[in-house]
Amino acid sequence: MRKQAKNVRETALELLEAIEKNQSYSNLLLHHAIEKNHLPAKDIGLLTELTYGTLQRKMTLDYYLQPFLKKGKKIENWVLQLLRLAVYQMVYLDKIPDRAAIFEAVEIAKKRGHKGIAAMVNGVLRSMQRQGLPSVEKVADPLVRLSLETSHPEWLIRRWAEQFGFEKTKEMAEVNLTAPTQTARVNTAKTTRQECLDRLEAEGYIVEKSPIIPVAIRSLKGNLAASAVFKEGLITIQDESSMLVAYALGAEENETILDACAAPGGKSTHIAEKMQNTGKVVALDLHEHKVKLINDNASRLGLINIQPLTMDSKKGSEQFERESFDRILLDAPCSGLGVMRRKPDMKYTKKENDLFQLSKIQIELLTAVAPLLKKGGVLVYSTCTVDQQENENVVASFLKENPEFAGDLQFKNRMPEAIQPLIHGFDLQIFPQDFSSDGFYIACLRKKV
Repeated sequence: MRKQAKNVRETALELLEAIEKNQSYSNLLLHHAIEKNHLPAKDIGLLTELTYGTLQRKMTLDYYLQPFLKKGKKIENWVLQLLRLAVYQMVYLDKIPDRAAIFEAVEIAKKRGHKGIAAMVNGVLRSMQRQGLPSVEKVADPLVRLSLETSHPEWLIRRWAEQFGFEKTKEMAEVNLTAPTQTARVNTAKTTRQECLDRLEAEGYIVEKSPIIPVAIRSLKGNLAASAVFKEGLITIQDESSMLVAYALGAEENETILDACAAPGGKSTHIAEKMQNTGKVVALDLHEHKVKLINDNASRLGLINIQPLTMDSKKGSEQFERESFDRILLDAPCSGLGVMRRKPDMKYTKKENDLFQLSKIQIELLTAVAPLLKKGGVLVYSTCTVDQQENENVVASFLKENPEFAGDLQFKNRMPEAIQPLIHGFDLQIFPQDFSSDGFYIACLRKKV
């Protein structure tokens, strides 16, 4: 038993090191580690909890550790990661006794380092156990305190508080520390939601209808990507916020649609399903390997009305005639601040200047695709972020420079009933705490006739 549990902790330690060193996405590395080590199901849960939990709480863990580390003495990165991992278990995991967390950390320290490191790890953790944690309440500035409590960089907390107020920021930062629920979209071109629920329950999954999206299901237990229902192309793994984009676009049968930044194809395939496999969805992406993902998704779902192309959307006018698309979706590259629950490492790698740089790219992309839209057509701009510079400000700047476009006030009528109260005018900012989905922004514009 102990050997297996130790292996999980060692794997978690290696993952934490790799994520910090290479600034790699935690979700991709975790998936690779699970496959490579052939971990049993019970260990997958613990590995995920240890890796994500320690990443999610990194700033808080460092605050707790600080008084117990010798000032001015540099410790190797792997030792710091090991201490964070142990403290995370001691503070946040009720099922793991402190003595087990400390013992395992000391054993790994012996194996990876030498007796001196093992003694230091043991000393720090036992001192912490005896003396208790330093209180975050001692921090006077409420924004700095919230930053430490929720492990969000101070610049981001200050920015959000300025844009959305303290309470909304606090709610968002706290929700970002929780695990997201897996959701899937039913392929209505092939089946119904009830049939999917029945089939998944027969396979042993615990699932329920989404109260937000009429074609969505939530998994309370089990990874839906491993189900026969997924393999048969009856569902697509997609967050509920992301599903709202196809509703906003409102594509109708036999129309010609442009999805300008389409990979991996979740939104393209949803639009294609809504069109009942008629018309054409031209799905662009800059990278060939990502275009392959769109192709793979379309063929798994049995969709024949998607045309994936490897192409820079900024050069769309070189490839397509002006006013040749009925509707255009630009799901723009963004800071991703709305998906931090899925990629907790993102909190520590993003810089405030990134948002400014991205907003310039977003405006360029909008300006590039706008001439391709027919008069009277709908242009949807969406991001998976929560920031006014990348969202409202980009749209306002675009409308100012492109008077032939206006906000589409019919937007609300196309959206699922549960979402309508959140919409005022022609755009929508979804916060992660609104219905426990990703943070997301959608704006609907119409080209004047």
